[in-house]
Amino acid sequence: MEGLNVQNISKTFHIRVRPPEGALGHFVSLIAGKGDTRELRVLDDISFDCRPGGVLGVIGRNGCGKSTLLRIIAGIYKEDSGIVCAPGRVMYLSGFNIGLQSRLTMRENIYLVGSMMGLKKRDVKRYFNDIIAFSGLKDFLDTNVYQFSSGMVARLGFSSVISFMSHKKPEVVLLDEVLGAGGDAEFKEEALEKMEDFINSGAAVVMVSHDMKPIRKYCSRAIFLENGKIVAEGKPESVIKRYESTIGISS
Repeated sequence: MEGLNVQNISKTFHIRVRPPEGALGHFVSLIAGKGDTRELRVLDDISFDCRPGGVLGVIGRNGCGKSTLLRIIAGIYKEDSGIVCAPGRVMYLSGFNIGLQSRLTMRENIYLVGSMMGLKKRDVKRYFNDIIAFSGLKDFLDTNVYQFSSGMVARLGFSSVISFMSHKKPEVVLLDEVLGAGGDAEFKEEALEKMEDFINSGAAVVMVSHDMKPIRKYCSRAIFLENGKIVAEGKPESVIKRYESTIGISS
């Protein structure tokens, strides 16, 4: 397994622009030749690789293209140019409440999330008791999720996704701001231990985080994105220093 290889990826979004209001504004737009869309270059010729067992951190300001990059690798977005080579299974995680339906019970939601992740009913049954035990919500199994607190929803979502992810055994793991899983302090610590299992599983891991602590702790390399370009790449500490100096944080 050669791991993840990203070559010369570029992506531009076409953003709709609200036209000026009123007849005069519309007339001026026609005379000026202005359209109702504008181009936003989000990623510009991005290249990197991540070997099996490696953990690559991706840092940068909001809107610099971090999440777009992960979604392209995951196949959610289509790149305009470039190539993504990701042999094997790719798992993209961006929060753990995705797919949960508030009007369904906890039991029903577990089966729903499992089906969304491509598992058969028998596979969901195999992990069902583990999910209940890890979530600590066995007394709410047949309660509708809209009655859950935000912490309970986070527990359910994380417990379901992380258990089913174990079944999928991905070769590439994409973590988009997920290490701060919701819930109380005790559950966050347990959740972090679970995530560490995947970070240390031998998969190629790409981690996006605004918090520099996990970048320093887990990553062997890091890249700093600015205006859709890689402006620094290398050891995490040196890349973090470049990023923090750019945004005005002194070491």
